[in-house]
Amino acid sequence: MEYEDIINLPHHVSSHYPRMSMEGRAMQFAPFAALTGLEAAIRRAAQHPDEQVYFDDEMLQSLYNEDTDTEEE
Repeated sequence: MEYEDIINLPHHVSSHYPRMSMEGRAMQFAPFAALTGLEAAIRRAAQHPDEQVYFDDEMLQSLYNEDTDTEEE
């Protein structure tokens, strides 16, 4: 049987490193910002609701830069 030699061993607890808090674990596995720039695009669309917006590479880059500038502050 696979892993028969280790399956019933006790869970290892480090004597050197403290146990990670639940908040720390949650932050470690939190989702990343998959929609970078979306908030800025929504704000711009809200200012001009009747205007059709097409995103070119330059506009996408400016949205990305605007979003990352906000995060650094």
